[in-house]
Amino acid sequence: MNPKELLYAKSHEWVRIEGDEAVVGITHFAQEQLGDLTFVELPQPGDQAQAGKEIGSVESVKAASEIYSPVSGEVVAVNSELENAPELINKEPFGAGWMFRVKLSAKPQGLLDADAYAELCAAEAH
Repeated sequence: MNPKELLYAKSHEWVRIEGDEAVVGITHFAQEQLGDLTFVELPQPGDQAQAGKEIGSVESVKAASEIYSPVSGEVVAVNSELENAPELINKEPFGAGWMFRVKLSAKPQGLLDADAYAELCAAEAH
């Protein structure tokens, strides 16, 4: 369920490292817990992302939840399609539902691999 090539934050964001940039979104587990997403608030290009700090939010029919940046650096792109179609996150959390791209200022630290993240999800589900 969790792509092996990604890294995961304990706060349920995923990271795909592409050279000196990272693409960030929320995981399948996170979108499943939230239910149907109705609104997404994303950072703006030029914003500074700090690992572990709040950078946006998502709202669903069930709840609102903060998005935390799993990496540090400058936001260089956001997925503007989510403004009008937040449900893309529910449909494709690891694909079309990506949220933002960061030019890394530091090597990501403290992130989990797919197996460790699966263990975290299993523990939280009980």
